[in-house]
Amino acid sequence: MSADKPTVLVIEDEPAQREVLAYNLEAEGFAVFRAETGDEGLLLVEEQAPDIIVLDWMLPGVSGIEVCRRLKMRPETRRIPIIMLSARSEEVDRVRGLETGADDYVIKPYSVVELMARVRTQLRRIRPSTVGETLEFDDIILDAEAHKVHRDGELLKLGPTEFRLLATFMEKPGRVWSREQLLDRVWGRDIYVDTRTVDVHIGRLRKALTRHGGEDPLRTVRGAGYALG
Repeated sequence: MSADKPTVLVIEDEPAQREVLAYNLEAEGFAVFRAETGDEGLLLVEEQAPDIIVLDWMLPGVSGIEVCRRLKMRPETRRIPIIMLSARSEEVDRVRGLETGADDYVIKPYSVVELMARVRTQLRRIRPSTVGETLEFDDIILDAEAHKVHRDGELLKLGPTEFRLLATFMEKPGRVWSREQLLDRVWGRDIYVDTRTVDVHIGRLRKALTRHGGEDPLRTVRGAGYALG
């Protein structure tokens, strides 16, 4: 999987619908995981930590509404946006889905174009750098579209890996990222990289950020990882 690709988990028991969704999401630049039951979906969330979940209400075994409830109750998964798909068009069902924690509710049959737009809206909220938005933290400005970083008006020279690291930190200031999580996000799951490599690139990023003066904005959390701010 490309490290730059945002990830979507599609939990849908109907094979044709599942493949149509996966095809269109991949065409939009997403890496897609597939699950056909609620239990399988919950397992994949633990294993893959997707950026977004597209979840069918009606699933065999554990229902979509129950999957949503469980994920939103857990601190480590509650921030993953969930777009719920359902043939239930009554307002009471929509309200129930949203009150359970779904971030959006789409009624079947749906327009694929509209659904892709809703997925992009959720992505813009959680990973703004992937859609070319500018990120700011204190005196650091990261222009994702131009692929440039300025600190206190000075242009910084960052390698591709350091740029992706900084974008990851700036999307979620204050969050502590373990080395393994940074490997998944920045290098990708398909590439084997030793966790010590993370430390090397963090060191390079710190050097670039402080080259023109200013305090080091990165924080080492002993036994846990790294955070911005």
